[in-house]
Amino acid sequence: PKTNYSSIIEPPFNSPSSKQTWGTMISNFFVISPRGDTIISKDYRSDRGNVGAHERSHTEAFFRKIKFWDDKEGEAQASESEQKVDEKKKKANAPPVFIMPDGLSYLHVKRNGLIFGCSTARNVSPTTVIELLSTIAKVFKDYCGTLSEEAIRKNFILLYELLDEMMDYGYPQVTQTENLKAFIYNEPIVVEPVINTGNLVNPKTASANAVHKPVISSVNASGRKNNLNNNQKNEIFVDILEKLNIIFSNNGYILNSTIDGCIQMKSYLAGNPELRLALNEDLVVGRESGQYGSVVVDDMIFNNCVNLTEFDSARTLSFVPPDGEFDVLNYRITGEFSIPFRIFPAIEEIEPNKLEISVMIRAEIPNNHFGANVCVEVPLPTCTAAANCNVIISPGSGPNNAEWVQKESKIVWTMKKFPGSSEQTMKIKVTLTQSCTTQIRREIGPISMSFEIPMYNVSNLQVRYLRIAENMPGYTPYRW
Repeated sequence: PKTNYSSIIEPPFNSPSSKQTWGTMISNFFVISPRGDTIISKDYRSDRGNVGAHERSHTEAFFRKIKFWDDKEGEAQASESEQKVDEKKKKANAPPVFIMPDGLSYLHVKRNGLIFGCSTARNVSPTTVIELLSTIAKVFKDYCGTLSEEAIRKNFILLYELLDEMMDYGYPQVTQTENLKAFIYNEPIVVEPVINTGNLVNPKTASANAVHKPVISSVNASGRKNNLNNNQKNEIFVDILEKLNIIFSNNGYILNSTIDGCIQMKSYLAGNPELRLALNEDLVVGRESGQYGSVVVDDMIFNNCVNLTEFDSARTLSFVPPDGEFDVLNYRITGEFSIPFRIFPAIEEIEPNKLEISVMIRAEIPNNHFGANVCVEVPLPTCTAAANCNVIISPGSGPNNAEWVQKESKIVWTMKKFPGSSEQTMKIKVTLTQSCTTQIRREIGPISMSFEIPMYNVSNLQVRYLRIAENMPGYTPYRW
């Protein structure tokens, strides 16, 4: 559930009870670029003492730690054979929370390639701090229009002003976009975002991610001021986003499948009108309720601005949208549902030191949809000497590229477009430095696949309509 940090009441910072009964929040906050450069850094408490040679040495050590993550404690307890098998695991992503040699706990989240991190000396709630970091990233995006390294560098004065208002002495104070407007006086410099290809299907529609406008008056690159009151269109963007996690067995059967979805909005409506949003009439919340419908979700979490008076009777939500980007609701679905893709792998031993791996992927979505930005990874044994890939391209598919990444010992297969109701096959010829054994065969896989399907959701959750609750002057409803 979302935490409203502005409602947290804490004792005076200089009171004796503040250090004894209240765990200190964060000691410092920083934003690191994908190259490791510290873009934003702010210290709230001097918990590190004189450990670092200079003020940003801790961020450099932190970046090296997550870039070359290696669980040394696990290695010390593992045998030599286990170490060889687990060499690939060393290159896994660092956990969101871990302790550094300086004695502080470091927490971080990644957004658009940027690392939002902080450190603390006390035993704080990790979920609360991670939610705080995610909220800071969201506020930065709302005020800059887009979240990128260039946008942060050009608006660092504005972002430091936001940090001064959002946190005091390491404690969160005001973290809602609309509440911060009264305290912010700097204007953002708008940066042109990088266009995300493959997301636009209908030329009349655009994803909310394609809208990169700050929530306050801004200045463009040429120095011309853009006043929201004069140029603002009364518009709101609605997205249904779903993240699928599916685990298949080696023969194609589904072992586990979940959907984590949300209805996301980005509001640019003047006057804060009340909106009414209607979902499927036969929507069922709670798999154990014994009811049946076209959409059955396990549970739902609503934004605190949503009024649920008519939800049980008519599946209708009413709310006053806050400024910027926000999630109206989050939902989770487990169990059986229509799988968009199925993977069928096969391994054949041609010679004692040569293998042929075949990966066939079948798209089970309708032919009027397609998968975009598809990436398939096939881990190979660490004793692989060479690997050659051959892709059988089906008609209508975009550019395909499959290559062996020797450093990471895996095959990376990328496709810009995967048409629905089609099949794609890749054959890999692998040469090993030694004879194939059962242990070596276990090093192959698991195969992972990531993709996007624009204008398509697996759960069949639908927004029947989105209306302004009352007739307000100046609002003429127009749907693209």
